[in-house]
Amino acid sequence: MRQVYSVTDTLLDLILPLQCGGCGAPSARWCDACAAVLHVNSDEPHVISPRLDPGVPVFALGPYAGPRRQALVAFKEHGRRDLVGPLSRALAVGIHRLTTWGILDHQLTVVPAPTRRAAARRRGGDPVARIAAAAIAASPHHGLATVLRTGGLTTALRTGGPARDSVGLSTAARERNIAGRVRLTGPVPDGEILLVDDILSTGATAREGVRVLAAGGGRVGAVLTLAH
Repeated sequence: MRQVYSVTDTLLDLILPLQCGGCGAPSARWCDACAAVLHVNSDEPHVISPRLDPGVPVFALGPYAGPRRQALVAFKEHGRRDLVGPLSRALAVGIHRLTTWGILDHQLTVVPAPTRRAAARRRGGDPVARIAAAAIAASPHHGLATVLRTGGLTTALRTGGPARDSVGLSTAARERNIAGRVRLTGPVPDGEILLVDDILSTGATAREGVRVLAAGGGRVGAVLTLAH
């Protein structure tokens, strides 16, 4: 796969070490081998069964391991914003698959799962919303134009209250940590909703997000995550 570079790429070269965000290989920010791992195969995304059932089908694009895991960690925790490209392209293809399979309407709204405010400030913004927005922006190239006819993207959810980082918490503790702390930022969008997230572990955040959207009159068709 031929790499195409831009002025932005050149500036990134001056700021960031030129190494793959998935495996650390030099001379490429995202190498062909890692691109193959993140490639969405014809039978993907796969349906999964989280420990906490959100009440709607849950799909994942792959396991939270290898280059997929490294890319998400580098993007979220180490400022590798250049990785939003490969991550958002995978998400865009995943959304397209769910619509072409008939699992979701062709006219829907994508809602990113909420991120804690403290985490968003530390990371320079909401990483899930950034990936989702880039996926929607790439829609003409991934067959998502019909999705945007009446829908698009809205950050309808936010996390309020003293929710803590869920890393290391048990399933029950994660559920208690997020319960009652996900809130609506405004009116729930009309039509079908797809809730998207970067990583799904127990399903606590997904279940609470689906619950809040449904309580506000929303119709959530599915949850889609980059990794599980």
